[in-house]
Amino acid sequence: MRMNTLGNTGLFVSELCLGTMTFGGTGGDMWSKIGQLQQDDADKLVRTAIDGGINFIDTADVYAGGLSEKITGQALRNLGIARNEVVIATKAFGPMGAGPNQGGTSRVHLIDACKASLQRLQIDHIDLYQIHGFDAVTPMEEQLHALDNLVQHGHVRYVGVSNWAAWQITKALGISERNHLARFVSLQAHYTVASRDLERELVPMMISEGVGLMVWSPLSGGLLSGKYDRADESAGTGRRANFDFPPVNRERAYAVIDVMRKIADGKGVSVAQIALAWLLHQPVVTSVIIGANRPDQLTDNIAASKVALSSDELALLDKVSALPAEYPGWMIGRQGAPRLAMRDQAPREVLLPT
Repeated sequence: MRMNTLGNTGLFVSELCLGTMTFGGTGGDMWSKIGQLQQDDADKLVRTAIDGGINFIDTADVYAGGLSEKITGQALRNLGIARNEVVIATKAFGPMGAGPNQGGTSRVHLIDACKASLQRLQIDHIDLYQIHGFDAVTPMEEQLHALDNLVQHGHVRYVGVSNWAAWQITKALGISERNHLARFVSLQAHYTVASRDLERELVPMMISEGVGLMVWSPLSGGLLSGKYDRADESAGTGRRANFDFPPVNRERAYAVIDVMRKIADGKGVSVAQIALAWLLHQPVVTSVIIGANRPDQLTDNIAASKVALSSDELALLDKVSALPAEYPGWMIGRQGAPRLAMRDQAPREVLLPT
């Protein structure tokens, strides 16, 4: 298991991260369709993750109404895992009650939500605290100052963001720099070999600004696991069959699955491992969040860290999953090509020591 620095920081996190969205779902709500793992089963998954080399765990206050955080924190205690052996990330934004101030990212809610997460997780600090979504009401300056207060008070070590657009993150980074506030070190976003929209604006921004990428739903809700194919979508089982999210261009996904299946058969591994391995080969990716309902599923996903894709295999996957050209990308490429060609053909100046 490789360790990567989280964005432009000195914090090392495993290239695979245990996601806990499957913890705690009960009844007939949305979370029960994703997973209903209670304490004993969650303990087994956390143990499997730690034994597999994972040191990074991601959760959120809104998962199962806070129960996921409670189960995660208790699992670490039950297993006797020292606090400094694991990097814990959680998120705030979604509604945690019926009141108008029990959601969003106002100073009031962020500070209250952080304290509540600390209590549920049974820890004294959160390593990575993330805004879970974009709040169109709260001024960005208020959100960033609240996050900085949490860092200054020692409740939070680093701050990140999830599901924001490139322009929003860039604006936030500018505000943080101007006001000497804690800056976003990571983005948690959806990215798969079949859903590469991130590459249009967000990937160039992250590379430019030194922001790390945490990938959520790397198998597109199970669609890229190998359970589903074009011939009979209804044959699939699991999360995608019960909760059809996130949205995916099905025709492109099935074309990608056809190629991944051939590569997987040739290597004697699962289709899911090929989908995860593709992400782990992308330079912009810091950590891929994997969730499971059973230890054997998690073990299979962890094995993706050992799958090597050749340049020919990567090129084949790149071709079948390529995004259609959109403006202004195609115009930037067209206008910039002559300049790049001139640069690449120009003789390099060699500076000799004097």
